[in-house]
Amino acid sequence: FANVYEIELVGLRYFNVFGRRQDPNGAYAAVIPKWIQQVLRGDQVVINGDGETSRDFTYIDNIVQLNILSAITKKLPAKSMVFNGAFGLRITLNQLYSIITDQLSLKEAKPLYADFRAGDIKHSLASIESAQTSLGYKPKYSVKDGLKECINWYVKDLNE
Repeated sequence: FANVYEIELVGLRYFNVFGRRQDPNGAYAAVIPKWIQQVLRGDQVVINGDGETSRDFTYIDNIVQLNILSAITKKLPAKSMVFNGAFGLRITLNQLYSIITDQLSLKEAKPLYADFRAGDIKHSLASIESAQTSLGYKPKYSVKDGLKECINWYVKDLNE
């Protein structure tokens, strides 16, 4: 399409985006809002596998930054490019659970481990180097910082 019509296109591939207002009960609910809701309710969280599965989670504000940068870029190195929307660091599900329970001051909450889910990949990590180089992408929110923002919203929402 880019070659035929001689226009520059930008594709964005998002990795495990989380943030405020994510529905923990939706058909496609991500692990983070589900776990936050379960921990807040005092329910036991189920971790599939041994918890050492890792993902590159990124806070929504990082993705907003990437979207804006890709929309206003003046010149791409090629007519058509795809960039990864991620933080560029992977954390295990055990680490994620620990951050959530630490931030909620519920360190005594323990997860339940279940079988690995069929088809799940063990590790996922995005390279964000091309987005950094070509677009000036600098994700501001680490997983821990994003979770702090996100958890504050879920706690407030639950209490209203």
